[in-house]
Amino acid sequence: MKSIIRSACGSLRIHQARSGTNVSGLSRRCLPVGASNGRLILRAASATTNSGTSPKLAVNFGKQSQKEDGLEYDNSLRKVVQSTKDALVALQRRNPAIQPALVIIQTGEDDSLLEINKKVAGKIGLNITQICLAKDCSEDQIVEEILKLNEDPRVHGVYLHLPPASLTNRVLNTLKPEKDVDGISYSNMGHLVQGDLNKGFVPPIASAVVDLLEKHDAPLEGRMVLIIGAEGPLGVALQCMIERSGMVALKSHSSSKNLQRQVMQADAVVLLGSENVDIPPTWIRPGTAFIHFEPATEITSKSGLGYLTAAYRIQNVVHSSSRWLQEQQYRPWQLRSLKLQPQTPVPSDIEISRAQTPKPVDQLAEEIGLLPEELETYGRSKAKVRLSLLDRLHKQPDGKYILVAGITPTPLGEGKSTVTIGLVQALSAHLKLNSFACLRQPSQGPTFGVKGGAAGGGYAQVIPMEEFNLHLTGDIHAITAANNLVAAAIDARMLHEVTQSDKALFNRLVPSVNGVRRFSPIQIARLRRLGINKLDPASLTPQEVSTFVRLDLDPSKITWQRVVDTNDRFLRKITVGQANTEKGQIRETGFDIAVASEIMAILALADSLEDMKNRLARMVVGTSRSGQPVTAEDLGVSGALAVLMKDAIKPTLMQTLEGTPVFVHAGPFANIAHGNSSVLADKLALKLVGKNGFVVTEAGFGADIGMEKFFNIKCRASGLRPNVVVLVATVRALKMHGGGSNVSAGAPLPREYIDENLTLVAGGCHSNLRKQIQIAHLFGVPVVVAVNVFKTDTQPEIDLVCQIAKECGASDAVPCHHWAQGGRGSLELAQAVNNAASRHSNFQFLYNIEMPIVEKIRTIAQNVYGADDIELSPEAKAKIDYYNQQGFSSLPICMAKTHLSLSHMPEKKGAPTGFVLPIRDVRASIGAGFIYPLVGTMSTMPGLPTRPCFYDIDLDPVTEEITGLF
Repeated sequence: MKSIIRSACGSLRIHQARSGTNVSGLSRRCLPVGASNGRLILRAASATTNSGTSPKLAVNFGKQSQKEDGLEYDNSLRKVVQSTKDALVALQRRNPAIQPALVIIQTGEDDSLLEINKKVAGKIGLNITQICLAKDCSEDQIVEEILKLNEDPRVHGVYLHLPPASLTNRVLNTLKPEKDVDGISYSNMGHLVQGDLNKGFVPPIASAVVDLLEKHDAPLEGRMVLIIGAEGPLGVALQCMIERSGMVALKSHSSSKNLQRQVMQADAVVLLGSENVDIPPTWIRPGTAFIHFEPATEITSKSGLGYLTAAYRIQNVVHSSSRWLQEQQYRPWQLRSLKLQPQTPVPSDIEISRAQTPKPVDQLAEEIGLLPEELETYGRSKAKVRLSLLDRLHKQPDGKYILVAGITPTPLGEGKSTVTIGLVQALSAHLKLNSFACLRQPSQGPTFGVKGGAAGGGYAQVIPMEEFNLHLTGDIHAITAANNLVAAAIDARMLHEVTQSDKALFNRLVPSVNGVRRFSPIQIARLRRLGINKLDPASLTPQEVSTFVRLDLDPSKITWQRVVDTNDRFLRKITVGQANTEKGQIRETGFDIAVASEIMAILALADSLEDMKNRLARMVVGTSRSGQPVTAEDLGVSGALAVLMKDAIKPTLMQTLEGTPVFVHAGPFANIAHGNSSVLADKLALKLVGKNGFVVTEAGFGADIGMEKFFNIKCRASGLRPNVVVLVATVRALKMHGGGSNVSAGAPLPREYIDENLTLVAGGCHSNLRKQIQIAHLFGVPVVVAVNVFKTDTQPEIDLVCQIAKECGASDAVPCHHWAQGGRGSLELAQAVNNAASRHSNFQFLYNIEMPIVEKIRTIAQNVYGADDIELSPEAKAKIDYYNQQGFSSLPICMAKTHLSLSHMPEKKGAPTGFVLPIRDVRASIGAGFIYPLVGTMSTMPGLPTRPCFYDIDLDPVTEEITGLF
């Protein structure tokens, strides 16, 4: 049976509210009652009566109380009400939006307790809501209500006004201790017994009784207080409070043989419970305080202790809201690092990962100041972090923003992820500076292809590396589903438009439901874009109907492809629609790898759920035969895409081998997209690390690609400005740029890469390293060169790189040994970054966003790549003219080119000059917000090599351990 408040909506009683406060609704299932400025307060009508368990109280000592507005205000009551009111005023002065609220859960509809609490709340300015459950409600129904209130941030206190039989262990354990303002949960009892009153709550009845005892005509300090019939939490609380007040507490019960003697010796007697105890007046010595608290059918208005109890309850609610507000503030980190014991020789990545036990992710979250409600755990070691964190910490200053980029890499990669992880391990675990790594989620294409995973390596890894590299929290799968839903919608819409008349299309797109035909919100948005400002489907003219229902997509100009997160070369070009059921609608299309989807780029650049939804709606999927762009919103699918992506937009929290935090989020490739992790991960991390902390993020491939796009695209979208660039270099890559032989994945390294060769190293430094440092300086950001040391590197080679890097303008250049030593091996780098970040940076964009598209492309080609000029194909020129016509000219540029050279020619190493950059085609990702020129031939679907990584990957069916990942 549902609660009466929810089921009695047809029969409501109206109470005129008291003046003095505002009451706002708390949830759709609760009707608030309490004080309001002239508002009418509604409460569900009584369907039954309730004998209840409301306490009847008798106070037989002290001064007579005075009545005021129906309340008995003795000195104690006045003092509690006034102090609570003052506390509330101070609380709302700090945060005007906060409105503390108490919810009473009870069985039946007895109003007596509500009326007392409502009158006291009216004096203080508090909201009260009553939830009336049926008398025979089940434990499950009570728990269901409590769980809802636990998660409602507008509720700061819950009073379980239930029969003792209903207060089961399960019920008490369900209620969050921070909302248990009657102090009956085991957690609150523990705090009380330990004397930790700053965390728990004292039961209001215990506070009221002790208050009255302390105001007895004769001081009771050191005197004996006899407590009769007190069992359970209330008895424990009362005894603790009496003893903490300097009195001596003695517990007894009605069947005690020594009851008369105990009463006659007592200086005060507190009788609790419903026991049938008859204490003759002759047993009570003159001057003895006597308080009787007994369950009865109602609370009378003459019960001063009843009002005092209500006042203490409301005081607890205000304390609860104050604690809640304090919890919303930034919390200093209490990070516990994990110890490393590096071995020689260094074991495999997966062996190192498996040897370290990660902290439970909820523990890590608590250490870095996340609230429990901001975490959505996925197993033991990873969790999504909710974007509400940005609202909570919006006034918190950002930390320092560090970008890790690299020189032009070999096909083997130069270890930017490893450097990133080693740097944050050094900063947090060794220098004790808050730091966060923000990394891209790896695609399963490289993981099972050639390159392997992207969790770092050696003793600088994200753990568990298997979970990092495989599936994670399903974001790429969500992108795949969303992308392919768009593709399915495109082909289905073209089929239906070809095979149906305007009328038939309209009747199916805007169906009549129960005789009523209505446009959906997304259809109304399309009508407005078409200039049709009508809401009644019947009012559209035949021409308007035709315009509305026909997207008229040109099959030859559809730019949207399907995706899969696997390197599958045979999907690069396919034919669809060959079944007879598709009525001859055959066309050529293809697959991209999932991380090349525009939806991945949107995920990485969106700064809120609303922004992501709007970007998804703006995605252009093709062009109509009349030359107009067709969007995902025109297809009617953008709302569904947002639904598929609503969890993917939350960054995933993991940790390094040394227990420092990592955000893993988004994973666009840098050669075919902008190659950076998400804006949201960076923004969340910058708030969490605090003003003096560091957020270290990584840009894909060389600085000419990933770093340039980070600055010109990501920083424009986020509004964030970096403090330092860490430029990763390896002796191996520098030798290649200095004239060494070709390096191929899977093939043994040529001899010159193993033996010392200072000439090759110097050649690479004076060409590629110098150029990449200059590129960073174009944006006004200081550069620290990190030499990622391999075991084949010699000390003279390392020293030479550091020397030349400084001569080329680097703020500092240091060797890094994190792969073999963990964070301790990157201490020099951490100190160099800290020093560089303390200096002012003069960040600037490379080009004005309002420059013509051609000039923006030329600026990148000449200033970043070193080209003499650009050459546009006829197709590229036509596309640029079209984008100018459609109003897309003010978008930044995302160059799609090889990552293996500064030029468009992969075989040209060092710093090539004297070349003209060919622009084969120009495409647009309108939802993501950039124009991307294609330089030469760029594949958006990688292929598998002769011997992919998957040959070495296996699973032990007994232990479920994975082997072969790297």
